Amino acid sequence: MSEQSAKKWSILAAVTLVSFITNVDATIVIVGLPKLMQGLNITVVTGLWTITSYIITSTVFLLPAGRWSDAIGTKRIFMIGLIIFTISTAMCGFASSGTILVIYRFVQGVGAALALATATPIIVRAFPQKELGRALGINSTSWVIGSIVGPVVGGALINGFGWRSIFFVTVPFGLIGLIASGVVLQNTAHQSEHKTDWLGMVAFGGGLVALLLALSEGQAWGWSSARILSLFAATVILLAAFVLVELQIKQPLFDLKLLLHGHFSAGLGITLSYSIGYFATTFLLTLYLQGALHLNPLDAGLLLIPLSAPQLFMGPLGGILADKYGPARLVLIGIALLAVGGLMLGFVGPRLAVTAIVVPQLIMSVATGLAWPSLTKAVLSTAPREQTGAASGMFFTFRNVGMSLSMTLALVIAELSVPPAVASQAFLGTAGVLNAQVESALVHSTDIGFRWFVLFYIVALVLGLFLLRPHRQEQMNQVTSPQANSESL
Repeated sequence: MSEQSAKKWSILAAVTLVSFITNVDATIVIVGLPKLMQGLNITVVTGLWTITSYIITSTVFLLPAGRWSDAIGTKRIFMIGLIIFTISTAMCGFASSGTILVIYRFVQGVGAALALATATPIIVRAFPQKELGRALGINSTSWVIGSIVGPVVGGALINGFGWRSIFFVTVPFGLIGLIASGVVLQNTAHQSEHKTDWLGMVAFGGGLVALLLALSEGQAWGWSSARILSLFAATVILLAAFVLVELQIKQPLFDLKLLLHGHFSAGLGITLSYSIGYFATTFLLTLYLQGALHLNPLDAGLLLIPLSAPQLFMGPLGGILADKYGPARLVLIGIALLAVGGLMLGFVGPRLAVTAIVVPQLIMSVATGLAWPSLTKAVLSTAPREQTGAASGMFFTFRNVGMSLSMTLALVIAELSVPPAVASQAFLGTAGVLNAQVESALVHSTDIGFRWFVLFYIVALVLGLFLLRPHRQEQMNQVTSPQANSESL
């Protein structure tokens, strides 16, 4: 193996480790939420904010992180983000109240955003086009491993050492990632001068926070209440102001010119619809298994493993197939399989049937392994290489917004059939004994939820047809890129 080849795989290993620990930390908190709430003596609302706060800041800072990486350099932003993430993770373990924990989770989300927004551009710049899909597939596998390890390790740590251990366990891996990144990464900056679009950042961040706050508190405050309507109005005003600012500023946070690339715009639409459809799967299954069927968290968690485990090999394989056959076909096949699996889950009954739960999850896991690395490559390959940071920030922003909408819509659907307090407690595994009528309502709500989310897969499929058209910009990138030229010699 040549020194250059070893270098790029070392870079992938360092970046993938960071992706792994950030996802472990995101999933491990959900498992530890009941014990965390008991330990700090906080309400369900405050407990859920320990999750929402992380999503909000990790979403808001994705766009500026992408722009900063283009101007300041990917290595600097990546390592700053990892430092912030590691320190704030340790401080979460020392939190003395729910409010303090939520504040540290806000900061933790900032660090995660800086690291994740630069991770993909680092990979894109390190690998040639013919190996990019494989590299992205391997990186996406780290998220899968995190999704498997998080609940299992989290459960064991909580039982043996308490809820604070779920934060402390991440810190050593953060330090290892920081050392490895400092050794193998090379700093790359494309712009000598850069002014941060603070006005655009405030407008976008404020609008997004208002939207997520309205969606997360809509059931508690009432969808027609003055506070919720004011938040929705603020969302519209701030996001409209954001668009106006981006159209006029010289160095915009959100480069709207990228939307002129048809494949890029279609890819963002697919990402949003895909994320809305997919990320509620775990929530709905948890509500069904723990709330309606009264399974304990461990047994329910074991039944959720099929949703992640196959991606351990399907992620890299999907990347290889995307390199060989093109990402568009893999995206369409994967999303079609997701729709099939989601529809199957829309007909579970009041009695536990392991096959009816496991088989659809296996199908969806294989589908995600095929579709997600292919979608990442399809979207980022359409953006000019010198703007991969901004494009990556936009891509993951759409993913996070879709994730937030997915969870919120699932909760809204559940709370249409059962009281909000019961739905929240069922999600946390603290529902207790429910009467037959409520159990039936929970089963019905999960069935309806899965069927509704299939509609978002259909939207993603329609948008995916645009990816089948030839894309001139991608060809130009391959021709003009020195790396691509060197590979063709």
